[in-house]
Amino acid sequence: MKSMKRSWTTILLIAALVGLLVLLGVLQYRWMTQIGKSDSEKAHKQVQEATDRFAADFNREIQNAYFNFQTDGESWKSKDWASFNERYDFWREKTSYPDLITDFYYFDAKGAEDPLHYDTAKHTFLPAEITVDIASLRLRFGDERNFKPVYEDLYTLVMPVHESGRKMEHILIRRVSMDEPPAVTMPETIGYLAIRLNPDTIRNRIVPDLTTKYFGDGEFRVGVNDKNGQQVVASVKGESADAAAKLLDLSSDNFIFFANKDLMSAIGPRREVAVMNSRVESHTFSRVETSDNNAKTVKIEVQSGAKPRTQVFAATNDGNAESPWTLAVQHSSGSLDGYLAATLRRNLAIGFGLLLLLAVAVFAIIISAQRAKNVAQRQIDFVSSVSHEFRTPLAVIYSASENLADGVAKENAQISQYGDLIKGEGRKLSGMVEQILDFAGANSGRKKYGFAETYVSEVLENALAECQPMIIDKKIVVETDIAEPLPALNADKQALSQAVQNLITNAVKYSDDNAWLRVSAENGGGNVRISVEDQGIGVSKSDLRQIFEPFFRSKTVVDAQIHGNGLGLSLVKQIVEAHGGRVTAQSEVGKGSTFTIEIPMGSI
Repeated sequence: MKSMKRSWTTILLIAALVGLLVLLGVLQYRWMTQIGKSDSEKAHKQVQEATDRFAADFNREIQNAYFNFQTDGESWKSKDWASFNERYDFWREKTSYPDLITDFYYFDAKGAEDPLHYDTAKHTFLPAEITVDIASLRLRFGDERNFKPVYEDLYTLVMPVHESGRKMEHILIRRVSMDEPPAVTMPETIGYLAIRLNPDTIRNRIVPDLTTKYFGDGEFRVGVNDKNGQQVVASVKGESADAAAKLLDLSSDNFIFFANKDLMSAIGPRREVAVMNSRVESHTFSRVETSDNNAKTVKIEVQSGAKPRTQVFAATNDGNAESPWTLAVQHSSGSLDGYLAATLRRNLAIGFGLLLLLAVAVFAIIISAQRAKNVAQRQIDFVSSVSHEFRTPLAVIYSASENLADGVAKENAQISQYGDLIKGEGRKLSGMVEQILDFAGANSGRKKYGFAETYVSEVLENALAECQPMIIDKKIVVETDIAEPLPALNADKQALSQAVQNLITNAVKYSDDNAWLRVSAENGGGNVRISVEDQGIGVSKSDLRQIFEPFFRSKTVVDAQIHGNGLGLSLVKQIVEAHGGRVTAQSEVGKGSTFTIEIPMGSI
């Protein structure tokens, strides 16, 4: 009853542990999935923010190169380049890339005059040689209704120059619809300023510098594509990008405005309130923003005292217009989502691996504890069986010696008989003690073997001779089959003989009514096989798995009250393994057993 109670307690404990591990696994999966989702959102947000800052810095360089050169029409009519030169020098002083602009061209709006080219060395505009490229460029922005400020395929920015009129500079960046009038009345266009950009500076300096600044760890690849998806700088495709932003966008958030060299104004669609209210001499600047659908018009006005406000700058922007270039950022693994998914799978694998390791450790502890319990029980059974084994010969010796001492046996024949009895029982006791000592020595590692040239036939003869009294007593029929010639082994003759003796002893002990056993030896493919076969009670399959463990005795044997201590087969295994071999058992209940020792030929 107690054993059943302990068994149920163990089962319930294991079930509770399994349930706890499953619960931990489910919670771990949920937590790590939620953490992975949160990390994914943060990572996408961080990449997009870095991409937006990259694009803002890039666009700011382009915008500074564009808005800085707004001049009134009077300068171009009078060909007074002082204002332009001052702006050019100011831009070169402020920019980090003074070689970004390669050329300036001025085109008369009516085409009545030849185009002008800016000579940077002389700081003046001179008549330009009309080449195919210049003529083609002029045709591109000749239609004011289809005018655009950026011609990305030519790396050129174009700025309309308006009549001075009310001291106003107006730059139309985009319109919502060409059929709708602009939000601000525009003065007459008298010419166009074309600003040619340096492709090498953009590709080899600006983009690499910003890549290093925002993605310098190499975790992400950066590419720039045009609006047709063709490569401009690198090979990242926009449709597979983890983040994207517009480039060559003149809808500025922050740029250098030459009217006040110390003022960095913002004119982007994301700013919804006035961002500039600064007094310059007696003038007040203010920014007013109006919206029409997705288009936004930004005006900068100046007011002097009580005079009406004068508009000095206006820009119209279509928020949905397609950007000339697109910055595409892609994770080096091919996709940020793929990388994060792989990271999540790896973390889950590590987590579940740790849980599995914990489960294995727990079950190993349970199994170890159960084994320790079984070994302890076997040790108790061993002490009990050894005590019983010792009691019988000791009782016989005590009784025989008492009879001799009391003079019960007076004739020489009786005295000799008692002496033989005491001698036989003493031999049994000595054999049991020797077996226990051999087992203890083998387990402690102190057992020393004397390896020498040994012949199997001699080993078997010695083993059979030692077991002869038992064989005769049980009237066992012994068959031997030793194949000749067998090679000599490098073995401990006495230890190997003891192992065979233990197998023969077991065969005799468990022979039941079938008084037969067979001892054979043969050459088996590099090994010498020694087999002891009987037709005894046999061993069940469940017991066969444990039969070589120390102190193990089958319940059937214990119930049948067959004497033994459970050390014989364990000692056989230790001896054989010390010789570099192995021992196996085949058995069937009621039909007998076959134990085979295999010792490799040659030196140990």
